[in-house]
Amino acid sequence: MQTLDVRQAADLLHLNQKRVQSLARAGKLPAVRVGRKWLFRRDQLEGLLGGPMARTGQPMTLSARNRLRGTIAAMRVDGLMAEIQLRIGDQDLVSVITRSSAERLGLREGDQVFAVIKSTEVMIGTGEPE
Repeated sequence: MQTLDVRQAADLLHLNQKRVQSLARAGKLPAVRVGRKWLFRRDQLEGLLGGPMARTGQPMTLSARNRLRGTIAAMRVDGLMAEIQLRIGDQDLVSVITRSSAERLGLREGDQVFAVIKSTEVMIGTGEPE
């Protein structure tokens, strides 16, 4: 279990530190006061970020059927975007997501993740790749 101070919790939630303290005092954020400091459990705050499904305790279900499990082989974070290279078997898949999404998910090289592909068009090719 990882605990966060007010500054770390504010960074995770993308809120002002004073707002985080106010929400904790009002009982709207799960926190414990130790002396003059507020402490937050990271897993509880991350659960709040997950929205309604996180509150149910049920696994997330999606309508997309194309889910590929793999390992993050490389990450390049630059400015507002993050390029994630996912290794699936002997193939690589590259995804570009926002930096804040990568940080919110806590993505790191070597993590086991899955790619969800939702598209109205999938092309099939034969022969050798160009």
